[in-house]
Amino acid sequence: MHHIHLAEGLRLRFPARSIDFDQGVEVGMLAAFMSQDIAQFSRRISKANLGQVRAVAEQFGYRLIEGASVEDCVELTFYSRAVRPRLRVVQSGA
Repeated sequence: MHHIHLAEGLRLRFPARSIDFDQGVEVGMLAAFMSQDIAQFSRRISKANLGQVRAVAEQFGYRLIEGASVEDCVELTFYSRAVRPRLRVVQSGA
């Protein structure tokens, strides 16, 4: 049975449902966040859902950074492309 991570410390599971249902809920939840134009957020998702989540994020104009993997899940950070990356000046060693 797969746990769906809604927020830090808050997980859902649907014991009588299939893995396809769980993956659909996971993608739907992430699409809802992206439709709200949140600049940055992180969520843990099923590794099996990674390809579909990448495709949805691309359509919503988000880029993904993969974080730590735990068992069958991976931590993802979503960044809106509307938000420019923070650049900083570094000293050259030359």
